[in-house]
Formats: sequence, structure tokens, C-alpha cells
Amino acid sequence: MRVTIKDVSRVAGVSIKTVSRVLNKEKYVREETKRRVEEAVAALNFSPSLAARTLAGRRSFQIALLYDNHSPHYIHQVQEGVWARTREEGVRMLAQPVDVASPNLAAEVGGLIDETHVDGIILSSPVTDAPEVLAELERRHIRFVRISPGTNHAMTSSVFMDDVQAADDMTSHLINQGHKRIGFVIGHPNHMASDQRHFGYRRALDRAGIAYEPNLVRQGSFDFESGRAAAEALIALPNPPTAIFASNDDMAAGVLAYAHGLGLDVPEDLSVAGFDDTALASLVWPPLTTIRQPVRDLAYTAATLLFGEDETVIHQRLPHELVIRASTGRPRTA
Repeated sequence: MRVTIKDVSRVAGVSIKTVSRVLNKEKYVREETKRRVEEAVAALNFSPSLAARTLAGRRSFQIALLYDNHSPHYIHQVQEGVWARTREEGVRMLAQPVDVASPNLAAEVGGLIDETHVDGIILSSPVTDAPEVLAELERRHIRFVRISPGTNHAMTSSVFMDDVQAADDMTSHLINQGHKRIGFVIGHPNHMASDQRHFGYRRALDRAGIAYEPNLVRQGSFDFESGRAAAEALIALPNPPTAIFASNDDMAAGVLAYAHGLGLDVPEDLSVAGFDDTALASLVWPPLTTIRQPVRDLAYTAATLLFGEDETVIHQRLPHELVIRASTGRPRTA
């Protein structure tokens, strides 16, 4: 027979209302009482009914993650991070892809809220900067947290890393290896991080006294094919780069594939660097030198901020790391 909250109440020796308060993580429950309830829950292997919890209060015990990202490896880490935190909290995560270019974006987000009655929302880039989404959430007075926002920082809590400094670090690493002609593949134009990484690339060149050359920069879309197309254009230049820094790992993998197709040796003929350090970075050959963006931790922290009781706007920065692998080295001409 199914174990009920009444059984937990009986074993713990407390009222049903007290059990409910503990399960809902309400404040002002004595530690001893909380311990007894938790022990009873574990002993009985009790799993509270989501429907019953919803009817008992004003919460749905569900949150939504909204995303529009062209890198499946990146978004998988985001989902994993949010899911890990919601599991700890006893809350369900609804992962909802959206199209930030859709003229019906605000209506779609509003419909999701009406249909699910989620208690809060986490926005991943580029949804995190979509004006119509921000306006809709503000109008509905629903709590939300943003991952890596580029605008309206005072609006709500957020978690981020320093994309400018990270791109500066990677470009400086290539310069220190002796590269002076460094190609750069910009990320999707809808993402604020794309501009920030481009700026970091330019800043490192300027500090090293290397002139910025627009013909060494190509627009990408954060996917494999755009990285491959960028590599084709850059390598076809009369004076091609000795290194290509793609602003995510998917595009860097496309650069690698094109270089291999030409019979180029990486890194002897061409150094290739990426950004994010997704699982893909270790699967390609040679393994990618890349920036380790703490994607899972960013998502986990965003969910933690969403569950926090403090209404204060908090902006939390997490550190990045330059990960050096076999895809970069000194140029032949150095």
C-alpha cells in the first residue's frame, strides 16, 4: 500500500501539518522536529505527492528553464546543473526551448506560466537578454534569475563569468606561444557573450601591440558548420592565420575538421582553440585547448539564487580556467 503523510505523522509523532511544513522547507521548525520527520520519511521511503503539495499551498513546486542555444553540449550542462539543485530542493524542472527571434515569444512564455503555474524561472543566454521576455516576467511579478546577462543588471539576481577576461586569457596564451596572426570566430550575434569574447580578443591583441585585422575575424553561430565555414574562409586567405580561436568548442571542432580535411597538422600547421570546455573538447583530436566555463556550476548557482528567501538582487561571478591541451603550440615560423 502507498505510504501517506499520515503514516509519516504517526511514526514521527508529530501532526500532519508539521510534516507538511518540513516537507515544504518552511522556516521556524525546530531542528529536533525536522530530524524526526526526515528520519520517518527515510524509514518509510515516503515520496510526497506533487499534486497534494500543490493543493496544500500556493506553490506548484515546479520551476522552468528557458533556453535558446545552438550548442547541445552547452545546454546539456545547463540542464544538468539546474536539475541537480531542483532535485535537492524537491522541486521539478521544466526545460523549455524557445526561439528568441519569434514574434510570439512573450505570448509563448506567458502561456507556459499559465499552463504550469511555475514558481520561478531561470533564463539562459540569449533568452536572458530578450526584452520581451523580461517585460513579460516583470509584468507578471514572477521571480526569475538570469545566467550571464549582458543588459539590465539591476533587474534581478544573476550568475556569470568574465567572458572578456577569459577571451583575453586565451588570446594572450596564443600570443605568448609566438602567434601574431590569430583568426577569431565570433559566436552567434544574439548572444551578448559573443561581443564580450570578441572584445577580449581585441584587447589582448592591442596590449601586445598586434594590429587588429578585420579579415582575420569571421562570424559564426555557435555550431559546428559555422566553425567549419569560418576555417575555410580564414585558411584561404593569401596570408592565413597560424592560429584560430573559436568562441565555443562546437565551432572549434568545425575548424579542426576542416583543417584535417586539408591534411594540415594541428598544431604544427595550425593551432586551434575553443571556449566552454564541454565534453566535446576532450573527444576531438587533438583535444582542444579551451576556456573552462563553469557551465554546470553557473546553472546550479542560478537555481540556488532562485530558491533563496532573500529578495535582495545578487550578482555572483564564478571563475574560469584556461585549459591547455594538444591543439595549440608554437607556430612553425616562430
